[in-house]
Amino acid sequence: MTVDRLILGRPLRGVAFDAAVSGLVAVFAVLGLLAEQGGLPAFAVGVAMAAALFFRRTHPSAVAVAVAALALVQVIVGWGPLGYDIGVLIALYSVVKYAARSRDGILAGIGAAIGVLLSALSWPGPSPWWAGALYYGLVTGAVWLVGLNVRTRRLYVLSLEERAATADREREAESRAAVAEERTRIARELHDVVAHSLAVMIVQADGVRFTLDRDPATAREAAKVVADTGRQALEEMRRLVGVLREPSRPEPAADEPAGEPAHRRPALVELPALLDRFRAAGLRIDCGGDGTPVALPPGLELTVYRVVQESLTNALKHAGVGASVELTLDWAADTVAVRAVDDGRGRPVVRPAPSGGHGLVGMRERVGVYDGSLAAGPTLAGGWRVEARLPLPAAAGTEEGSAAA
Repeated sequence: MTVDRLILGRPLRGVAFDAAVSGLVAVFAVLGLLAEQGGLPAFAVGVAMAAALFFRRTHPSAVAVAVAALALVQVIVGWGPLGYDIGVLIALYSVVKYAARSRDGILAGIGAAIGVLLSALSWPGPSPWWAGALYYGLVTGAVWLVGLNVRTRRLYVLSLEERAATADREREAESRAAVAEERTRIARELHDVVAHSLAVMIVQADGVRFTLDRDPATAREAAKVVADTGRQALEEMRRLVGVLREPSRPEPAADEPAGEPAHRRPALVELPALLDRFRAAGLRIDCGGDGTPVALPPGLELTVYRVVQESLTNALKHAGVGASVELTLDWAADTVAVRAVDDGRGRPVVRPAPSGGHGLVGMRERVGVYDGSLAAGPTLAGGWRVEARLPLPAAAGTEEGSAAA
């Protein structure tokens, strides 16, 4: 890393260059003194002009005014053009390039034009005054235009740097917003997973309380379901909260195998285990479907899994223990349909279980993200029907996916 050395609060390279410019003007003043052009007073004006030019970057407008005043003194006294008058052109260039306001450069140009006329009137020799005015005007105008061009280029580069900095800030803000949105989504997943699990645990715990004396074997099995479900919910909570606590995570190198994800994402291959848990909780589930499962994008796969989970949880809560549920997953060329229909003939629980997840609103939100449709409502037989249709992406292959029927 390169560190610029500072002198008087300015970079060393800039200070050295300005000192060299001032030294050049001072050399011209010394040469004028040796040539006996104006004597010591003219030499003093040249040295003062050289000293003022040292600050041409930090105070360009003030330096231009000081140099113009010294040049005016030279014209009034009648010394004529001297070698150190190059300092006037340097001051003009500096104010056009470095002044904070372009107005200062315009005023400096007007002042230089007046100086050109005054210098032309004192033009030595037999040539007419307008010849001197033309000569001085061309030189001064060229210097002013060069300064303006460099200023425009400098401001353009500064605007590009500002745009780049603004773009970096916007990307950083968008990145923070994306992280916040992802954390919100993970928090919603945490609520769904834990709430589903707690709903099953409450139903099973009530079953244990009422069957403990009459059917100890069934009570033990229900208690095992409560323990297994609680452990799974705790593991989900631990992993998801771990994601919420970590602000960022470095990506694995391209030549290194990616490790296990920070939080487990339920997949369709886990559907048999999910159905077994609900069967153990008291639902009678008949699972089937048509078509050949295909590989789905992770988000779409998670949505299908959550729709199945939410539908079975609602059946367990509202239809009750012992209700029959017909679950089907139909795979077509461009859609996958999830349908869960219960008969509503289960035994009611002692007290209603809390809502597992966001219910129909949560399912509708998930399905809507993928431009799908959700239909839910009572059936003529007294049960409840939930059907979700999700369009398959064009890139979905025809190979067998991880869905289990």
